[in-house]
Amino acid sequence: MSEEILINVTPMECRVALVENGVVQELFVERTAKRGLVSNIYKGKVVRVLPGMQAAFVEIGLSRTAFLHANDIISSSQKDINAEQSIAELVHEGQMITVQVVKDMLGSKGARLTTDLSIPSRFLVYMPFGEHIGISQRIENEAERERLKTIIKQIKEANSDSLTGGVIVRTAAEGVSEAELSQDMAYLIKLWQHINDKKQKIQSPTLIYEELPLYQRIIRDLVIQNISKILVDSRETLGKILEFVREFVPNAEEKIEHYPGERPLFELYNVEDDLQKALSRKVALKSGGYLIIDQTEAMTTVDVNTGSFVGSRTLEDTVFKTNLEATHAIARQLRLRNLGGIIIIDFIDMQEADHRSQVLKAFEKMLTRDHAKTKITQVSELGLVEMTRKRTRESLEHLLCEVCSTCQGRGSIKTAETVCYEIFREILREARAYDAANGYMVIANQKIIDRLLSEESAAIADLEFFIGKPIRFQVENLYTQEQYDIVLV
Repeated sequence: MSEEILINVTPMECRVALVENGVVQELFVERTAKRGLVSNIYKGKVVRVLPGMQAAFVEIGLSRTAFLHANDIISSSQKDINAEQSIAELVHEGQMITVQVVKDMLGSKGARLTTDLSIPSRFLVYMPFGEHIGISQRIENEAERERLKTIIKQIKEANSDSLTGGVIVRTAAEGVSEAELSQDMAYLIKLWQHINDKKQKIQSPTLIYEELPLYQRIIRDLVIQNISKILVDSRETLGKILEFVREFVPNAEEKIEHYPGERPLFELYNVEDDLQKALSRKVALKSGGYLIIDQTEAMTTVDVNTGSFVGSRTLEDTVFKTNLEATHAIARQLRLRNLGGIIIIDFIDMQEADHRSQVLKAFEKMLTRDHAKTKITQVSELGLVEMTRKRTRESLEHLLCEVCSTCQGRGSIKTAETVCYEIFREILREARAYDAANGYMVIANQKIIDRLLSEESAAIADLEFFIGKPIRFQVENLYTQEQYDIVLV
């Protein structure tokens, strides 16, 4: 499978696309003015302890206080997390603590914190307060897993004075030499010493360590053997990337190229089109079927429909083929939109147990390509597939869109007919409460006024006769379809 990374840079933002076999699979966006917070380390101050929630709010110098749960508290003396302890026993108001962001601010929620720090490098993750050696589950070869574990044990023994924490070996370390792993560990030890020195000196809530910018994180985390090419459309950024890879990822240098073309890089690979489609509720399938994806505060739902697809011999075959095609599309959309948390998928009902089993296996297989951790919990009695996908940053929709000021996020607005009837009721209430000498003025949107003067003209005449007062109309183009005012003339 051929994979390419496209890096589009402007002064305002950096966008990265992961392309597999010519198809965009993942999109990353980082605005210069609003960089992500995940992995940043802060010196924080506990401002409020909530025993009922087993949590505390921590001031770290952001616009909103961050959230620290008791299950995420650890210390160098504990070496583990004690879930049985009360939050009041672990922290107190006014206490200064070192914390790391594990989830960005999402909507109205503050960032989620942990005191169990972890510092990633190209091949390893150093956990200062941990003890164990872990190997990425994506490295499946047992012999390779043992080789890596042995190397890390030797490195820890050789650096026992300065290396006291735990280590996780990342997927990118598969097949890497002992010398490269040692070099990576030396960098992590040096970085941790720098962070430790800095946190000792600082006495107020502030940033201690900031995660790398997006284009460097992508190189560090995603440049694996399958990546055939990395295209960058900014010469300045290209220089920074080359400087970074020469020090940390030397084997990736030959894959990095500058894209000098006049046609925008994302347009050339149809990324702009895919980005716009990723913001739509409806996703078309090649067969004629389609998906409806709805993202809410609590969960994301995906509904599979046959649409215009009627090509198979029987209804069961049509449903089965549509569901199989949907597994590919859903897995891609989860990555493309960066949907996380609880996800409910409503495949079209299948009568044959074998078909249900094949669809589920196909979906599980497609999810193995996902860089985020996924888990299918169960298939419910109603035939719904329930799954979770790890969420650490905002979805594409939350990042690029805002709640509609007209419908307030409902996805629909009241019809003109409904609003007209609301106006009639309001006029009746006004007539009972006040004596308007010269009648009433209705100020509303053009569409509402048009309907009042046409389809509802007979109702207006009846209303004027009933209240004994004239009713006038005025168009206000700045009003939405649901907005109106009733003014006493």
